[in-house]
Amino acid sequence: MDALHHFHSIHSLNGAAENALRSVIKVNDLPKNKVIQRPGSTCRTLYFVEDGIARIFYRNQDHEVTEHFAYDGNMIIRAESLFTGQPTPKGIQAVTDIRLAIIDAQKLFDLFERNHEIERLFHKVIIREYVATIHRAESFQMKTATTRYLELLNATPLLQHVPLKHIASYLGITQVSLSRIRAGVK
Repeated sequence: MDALHHFHSIHSLNGAAENALRSVIKVNDLPKNKVIQRPGSTCRTLYFVEDGIARIFYRNQDHEVTEHFAYDGNMIIRAESLFTGQPTPKGIQAVTDIRLAIIDAQKLFDLFERNHEIERLFHKVIIREYVATIHRAESFQMKTATTRYLELLNATPLLQHVPLKHIASYLGITQVSLSRIRAGVK
């Protein structure tokens, strides 16, 4: 989904605001497995997935953990770094070939000062992302791994292109457990 179309579904922008926002958006196609932001760096960019899947990941001892998936119409940022200006051990990677709308955070924040419609839009975007994060945390507390897997499966048809190790780590289970869940679901 085109980023501007997605933004309009959240909050309608007038022509001047849309043009100002369009001026800070770059669209880029990246190949599968491309690391978009390296762990240990400081996040200075907001990404919106127009097509494909990306993930936020980090290393835990001897393996990678997938913390978050973003797919068509989703924003993906390392918020703890973006809003504090501090480096984070988390990275962002393309899981499939991906098309991203890329927004330099400082240019966007400068737009907030000049255009309150854009600020209002991103206020709503950030609230949506925060609520989604809360729902994910609650799902770990209240739902089974099978239910979490089914919800992820229903969220995007692109899940079939995601390596099982990423899905298992996202669900907080082993690949063996994921295989059992998948066998039971079929």
